[in-house]
Amino acid sequence: MDLKGKVAIVTGGNGGLGQRICHALAQAGCHIAVVYAKSRDQAEEVAAALRTHGVRAEPFACDLTDPPQVEAMVAAVERTLGRVDILVNDAAYNKWIAYTDLDALTLEVWDRILATNLTGPMLCTKAVAAAMRRQGGGRIVNISSVAGLSPTGSSIAYAVSKAGLIHLTKCMAVALAPDILVNCVAPGYIEETRATSNLDPAYRQRSRDSALLKRAADKDDIAEQVVLLCRTESITGQTLAIDAGRVFH
Repeated sequence: MDLKGKVAIVTGGNGGLGQRICHALAQAGCHIAVVYAKSRDQAEEVAAALRTHGVRAEPFACDLTDPPQVEAMVAAVERTLGRVDILVNDAAYNKWIAYTDLDALTLEVWDRILATNLTGPMLCTKAVAAAMRRQGGGRIVNISSVAGLSPTGSSIAYAVSKAGLIHLTKCMAVALAPDILVNCVAPGYIEETRATSNLDPAYRQRSRDSALLKRAADKDDIAEQVVLLCRTESITGQTLAIDAGRVFH
């Protein structure tokens, strides 16, 4: 798909990885809807920086776990930017809880992580599907984690949510074919993001040390692969791990 002039919704677009994805899509010619939960000022700053690429960019507030808000956000993007061609489900929540600490894995924590990391992408996918079909097609890229491929990551709840997102990718690829292609990127440990700032320092070091390349995954590599999956004409239902060589699947 030629990305020039297309409109991309990026949830969590004001975060560390989300910003890189927004810039990579803008450099490819996409107009960007920067979807945020709380920090409007930060989202405005991101949108302003994206406009330097010669594209339109606007911030949109949304609680991605609330169905009416998700529907309203997608409708607002269509009104403001004219269409919806791409959805990148990047928004996520995590909380460091050691796997052995089951007492800390409360129902409240479980529900919040699953709602943000799995229910949110499902709601967003359903909300954009009709608009994409009206336009003759679209692309959806989910940002999962290698924690969804192996029992690792910040908590059991986080790993389960990301495993669910990988399977949601496959299921939505079936549901939305042949017009809408749905794929997934599963990053490993990434530095300088809100999500990884919650990780235990010893876990961060182990993540670097256990990678074949002895470093964290590169945010720009991840963003570039998101762009590739937006351009593709023949890849759907797939998950690409980008983790400097930690998990093989």
